[in-house]
Amino acid sequence: MTQLPDCPKCGSTYTYADDTNYICPECAHEWPQAGQIQSNEENCSVKDSNGNPLQDGDTVTVIKDLKVKGSSLVVKVGTRVKNIRLVDGDHDIDCKIDGIGAMKLKSEFVKKA
Repeated sequence: MTQLPDCPKCGSTYTYADDTNYICPECAHEWPQAGQIQSNEENCSVKDSNGNPLQDGDTVTVIKDLKVKGSSLVVKVGTRVKNIRLVDGDHDIDCKIDGIGAMKLKSEFVKKA
C-alpha cells in the first residue's frame, strides 16, 4: 500500500486521494497530487483578443466600438480601462470606465495594454 502525504495545512495523517487531488477530512484542505501542478499561465482561462492571459488589476484597451445596452452611450475604440477584475460568466471582465461607469466586458473585445 502506498503512503499518502500528511496534510500540509494541519498535519493530519488521514488524507485520501480523489481524482487528481489529495483531501484532508479534518480541515477540508485540498491540494494537487504530484505531477498535477501547472503554471499559472496554463491555468488562465481568460485571454484577450491576441491570446495574452489577463489577470486582475491589468490595464486593457478596447479594440472595437461597443454600444452600451439600454443607453445611447458608446465605448469608443482605444478606450483604456484600468484595474480590471476577472469574473465567471458570459462577460469575463468587470470594470469602471470614465464617463460611463461600471461595465461588464467580453475579453474578446479588449487587448492587454
